[in-house]
Amino acid sequence: MARQAVLCLLVAACVSAQALRSLKTVAVPETPGLDAYVRDRAALIALGKAFFWDMQAGSDGRTACASCHFHAGADHRAQNQISDPNNPFPANLVLTASVFPTRQLADPENRNSAVLRDSPMRLGSAGTFRRAFKDIVPGQAAEVGEEMLDHPEFMIGDLQVRRVTVRNSPSVINAAYYVRGFWDGRAARVFNGATISGIAGDAPGAMTLRDGVLAREPVQLNNASLASQAVGPILDPLEMSYAGRTWPKLGKKMLRLQALALQRVAPDDSVLGPMAVLDGRGLKMSYTGMVQTAFQPLLWESNEIVEGEYSQAEMNFPLFWGLALQAYQSTLISNDSRLDRFLEGDASAMTPEEQEGMRLFQTTGRCTVCHGGAELSAATITNSVGRGNRAFQRTGVRDPGEDAGSGGGSFKSIGLRNIELTGPYFHNGGQATLEQVIDFYARGGDFANNAIRSFPVNSTQKAALVAFLRALTDDRVRYERAPFDHPELCVPAGSPEEKPGALFAAPAPPFLRSSRENWAGIGPVGASGNKFPLQTFEELLQGVGADGSRANAMNEACTAPLP
Repeated sequence: MARQAVLCLLVAACVSAQALRSLKTVAVPETPGLDAYVRDRAALIALGKAFFWDMQAGSDGRTACASCHFHAGADHRAQNQISDPNNPFPANLVLTASVFPTRQLADPENRNSAVLRDSPMRLGSAGTFRRAFKDIVPGQAAEVGEEMLDHPEFMIGDLQVRRVTVRNSPSVINAAYYVRGFWDGRAARVFNGATISGIAGDAPGAMTLRDGVLAREPVQLNNASLASQAVGPILDPLEMSYAGRTWPKLGKKMLRLQALALQRVAPDDSVLGPMAVLDGRGLKMSYTGMVQTAFQPLLWESNEIVEGEYSQAEMNFPLFWGLALQAYQSTLISNDSRLDRFLEGDASAMTPEEQEGMRLFQTTGRCTVCHGGAELSAATITNSVGRGNRAFQRTGVRDPGEDAGSGGGSFKSIGLRNIELTGPYFHNGGQATLEQVIDFYARGGDFANNAIRSFPVNSTQKAALVAFLRALTDDRVRYERAPFDHPELCVPAGSPEEKPGALFAAPAPPFLRSSRENWAGIGPVGASGNKFPLQTFEELLQGVGADGSRANAMNEACTAPLP
């Protein structure tokens, strides 16, 4: 480490950078005051893991948080992943290598060379069909909804496909370190118990029972951006919810359900294994039982009916949801890459080529200005102190007029660990390979008025930089070993077409405008992980691993009994 620090000091470009360190040197930020709400942290983590992976949480009974974060914490689908709020785009497109980069230059190393192709479309994540919420059916995962006419871009003929988010899904692994959540930082560092803003006045507060009286008390928990982020997608009518669903209704549904009832859980799951139904599906507990084990009784023990319909626990469901998901995601820390071991003193952990790539990363490329420190990000609680201007940068990925991000086209300097597994890259998903990412930075971005400075790089140096980026992968993530093991999941992967431009109708009412869907099965994984490594996005586009030599190759059938 001393050698690297000296090297950085010798290079003027590194003055504002953070020296690389092992992530084992940085503790996960604590949330002061958490024990006022939580009585069993292990139970809270288990609840959060169940919430995160449970398809019952979505209004359709099929969409989980994990539906967009199932592969090294990110998405790994190749069909119906395109959106563009400003222009027409091809719905239900099957991505191929020829789509990338979405802005193609005659000379990839020269930003001013002829533009051969330029598309403003974004590679996001398929969310929900456009439907209005009507009500829940107690004891059932699927809610009552009504179809709404969609924007033409998400319809082919008279049939709808799932709508797609306008930004690429970033990995949730190591997200516990960020000061603020989402690409644009709109999820606040302070959690107010119900909304992403962190502002006390935007949330009703926790409903507590003290001396036999129910009353609202404000929630203000610091270092809790993951909780703030968690309460966003679950009610978003594009991501997980039918339009108009409320927190009490969601609580009323979930608290009456068996946890993960549709999905298999490995008996050796590192967190949920002891609760798994052997030779069956789901956990042995209901969500009511799990909430009561994890949270203080003053948040759920009242028998009083509120607003003529809801229990105290149902009214407090956003608090339970946010804190539980934060607790689980805070365990997803990948701090055992070959880089970590090298920085801890194991000189054999990285090859000479990878070490040369690390040198270029810190010097010629100036990458540590935004991707330094142990977290490889300037947007974390540790690295942003006194350096907040580096946390969100004008990236030059697209014209700021298309997506302003946090302002002026600025986006979070996200961490780079496991980047080998989390393509496509950038907030718009416009690059498919690490080589394309290096070309982008070497030419100083694609659009002017950005914070990226070009740097010279030859083919040998580019290969070294790519090799270094691959050394950032933690093999526990690559093979989904604990804590990255997980329950079974089925994810929607586009809609089959009878012929180009003609969809099949869904097989049954009540949603007559919805198209039939492809569903990919992601099997349950226990603590010991998979036999085969996760497929990279580049391999997905090339078909590498479709023979079973890669995990999550998106060609396994879904076996869950979908509602």
